[in-house]
Formats: sequence, C-alpha cells, structure tokens
Amino acid sequence: MEPELIWLRPEKSGVGRPAQRSRAEITQVAVRLADRSGLDAVSMRQVAGELGTGAGSLYRYVDTRDDLLDLMADHVAAEYRLTAPTGDPVADLVDLGLQAREIYRRHPWLIDLVLTRPVIGPHGVDVTEHVLAVLADHPAPGPDKLVAWAMLTAVVAAATRNELSAADTLRSARYVAHVVARGEHPHLAALDLASAAPGDPLPAALAKVARGLLA
Repeated sequence: MEPELIWLRPEKSGVGRPAQRSRAEITQVAVRLADRSGLDAVSMRQVAGELGTGAGSLYRYVDTRDDLLDLMADHVAAEYRLTAPTGDPVADLVDLGLQAREIYRRHPWLIDLVLTRPVIGPHGVDVTEHVLAVLADHPAPGPDKLVAWAMLTAVVAAATRNELSAADTLRSARYVAHVVARGEHPHLAALDLASAAPGDPLPAALAKVARGLLA
C-alpha cells in the first residue's frame, strides 16, 4: 500500500530532540537549490548542507525525497494569482495558462514534476477550486473540467519547455527550412513559417485549445 501524501502525516516527528526546522523552511531551501542548480541537485544531503545540518535530521520532517518533491511542486503553486472569475471561462483559463508559463520559467524543474508526478497538495487544491469556479456555469461534468485543466496545463508545460530550449528550437527551425526548400512537403511549406507574424503566439493558441476542450 502506498503511503499517504505528506500533508496527511504529522508535521514533525515526535521522536528525539525538539524540532528546529519546519517543512516550509526545508521546502523553500529545496526550491532555491532547484532554481539554481536543477532538480538533480536536490538531494537530502544537498538540502541539509544548505541548511547547515546533517541529512539524517531532515528525515524528522520528510520520509523520502519524493515527499520533498511533492512539497516543492505545491509550494510554487502558491504563485498563481487567483482573482475572481470574469464570466469568460476561456479568457480566465488563458490567464491561468500564461501564469503557469511564467511559473515554469521561474522554476524550469517544475515542468518535469508536473508531467511525471501529478500530485496535488494544499495550494494545488486552491488552484483546482479556482478552475472549477471559473467553469462553474459550463455544462460539462466536473471530471471533464478537471481533464480540460490538466490538458491545458500539459500544453503549457510542453510549450514552455520548447521556449526554454531556444538553441534546439533554432536548430529544428533551420532543418525545417531546409526540408521545405526541397519542395517535398507542400503542406508544411504552405504554413509559410518564415513570414509568420512576430510576437507571442501562445495566448491565441491557448484560447483555441481552451475553446476546443470546452466545446
């Protein structure tokens, strides 16, 4: 049987000396470490070193590294600005998607966690409640609304990953231009990517995705 998520377990161990730290403090340090050096740098030993303590002491607050990753992902979910719904669910979802993009840019390591560890904590619950409020008047069943939000989040995560990999994107663009110039892919050539209008295409793309998901 899988252990309960960390938020359903006591904040501190009742064994040993009085606790000197908190989950919140440990999580903040882990987030700063991941922002600076990437997710692979986040280990119990490294986080303990940042705190000036031994790795063993952290196990009084978290049982495993996975617990720490869950705390980190939920911690940055608090960065969403959950304003009152406007009455336009597509616009509100686009706003949330663009906020997600900025959060991913500040914390690139979060993309992998969102796509591979779909765990929800207290702040994630707040975001989900807000999404359901935005979609309260839509006739789709509740589970479908959650799926729509999950799909939109995945689209933003993938798009942001591409944006953060600018060098790879540029190399791919050069290859596509080379292929198009050979005249063997007429549908790709018809897109006329070279003359595409400058600017940020993501808001319009997200609006199309949201409309499709809510149709």
